[in-house]
Amino acid sequence: MIRTAGAAFAGLFLIGLMTGCMSPSGDTVEEKRQTAQQMRADTLAELYEIHPQARNEIASSVGYGTFSNIGTYLFLLSTGSGWGIVHDQETGKDTYMKMYSVGVGIGLGVKDFRGIFIFTERGALDRFVEEGWQAGGQADAAAISGEKGEAFAGAIDVASGIKLYQITKHGLALMATIQGTKFWKDDDLN
Repeated sequence: MIRTAGAAFAGLFLIGLMTGCMSPSGDTVEEKRQTAQQMRADTLAELYEIHPQARNEIASSVGYGTFSNIGTYLFLLSTGSGWGIVHDQETGKDTYMKMYSVGVGIGLGVKDFRGIFIFTERGALDRFVEEGWQAGGQADAAAISGEKGEAFAGAIDVASGIKLYQITKHGLALMATIQGTKFWKDDDLN
C-alpha cells in the first residue's frame, strides 16, 4: 500500500513538473502574450454567453483575471498548472501570471477549465498581483443558482474582494475547487 501510494505520488510529481512549466503557446514573448490575450477574449466571450450579467460585474470591477488551467488527477492526488492575465481597470495594465496546484481527491483523468476572477476591492487586486495568492481549503464554495440573490449570482466568493467564475466544457461550474493553488507573476512575460 505504501509502495503504491509512493509510486502514485512520484508519478503525479513528474506530471506536475512537466505541466508546471506550462505557459501560453508561442516561440517568442510577444506570441505568448498574444496567445494569452486571445484566451482572455475567448474566455470572456464564453462567460458572457453563459452568464450575461458577468459583463456588468466585470465592467464595474477594480480588475479581473482570466486563467487557463489543466488539472491531472491520479488516484488520490491531483496537480494542475496554468497561466493567465490580470487586467487592472484603473491603469489599463495587464499582468501575466502563472498558477500551480496540488491537491488530494479521488480521480483519474484530466480536467481543462477556465477561471475568471473579479476583483471588487483595490487591495485584493494589488495583493493578488504583487504578492501572488494562494488559495486555501476555504476556496471551495457553491455558486448561487438562478437569477435571484446577490449581484454576483453564479460567481463564488474565494476571498475578501475576490469572486470567481469557473467554466468547464459543460458550462458554468456550480462548484469551484481551487484549494492548494498558488498564483504568481510570470517573469518571462512581464
